Amino acid sequence: MQYIPFKKAKRYLIIFGSLFTALNLNAQEKPTVEKNQFKINVLLPGVVYEHGLSEKNTLYSELSSGYGYRSNNFGEAFTFYPYINEQFRHYYNLEKRANKGKVTSHNSGGFVAMAAFYNFRSISTNDNFLETNSSLTIAPVWGFQRTYKGNFNLDLNMGIGYNMGKYDNDVVPVINFTLGWVIGK
Repeated sequence: MQYIPFKKAKRYLIIFGSLFTALNLNAQEKPTVEKNQFKINVLLPGVVYEHGLSEKNTLYSELSSGYGYRSNNFGEAFTFYPYINEQFRHYYNLEKRANKGKVTSHNSGGFVAMAAFYNFRSISTNDNFLETNSSLTIAPVWGFQRTYKGNFNLDLNMGIGYNMGKYDNDVVPVINFTLGWVIGK
């Protein structure tokens, strides 16, 4: 059996350790968005499908229900209406979250998005008393999404948008908050 001198062994260990570290760092995957993600909303009953388009971009599609308040010269009423929410999302901080040891699975991160909300006519008001019509709102939004243990999901986004209705157009605040569960893995 041949012995390697201590200095030589130390050099080999340093070289081997450096090579192993470099290979390990390169082998670590960058965090990316989920390719396909389904969610169920319980706060405002509905369903969501989010499709990963690239490492940091998704197309978010939501069919849900909303609640509102309307008033005119004849009175006021609360409304209940179905809506569709489409967003092109860009998740900007997945790597930063991963480097801090925070969760990035199920698209847990901050995002900016261009959103389009289509609100259908209210199904809960009397048109003889207070007419409600469908409308379209386009808005840039900022938000975040988190998925916790048990796939419990929280999603909040907000911005300022432009609402186009049958009789009027307005600049409006946009807030979308969902609470529910990710279905699947």
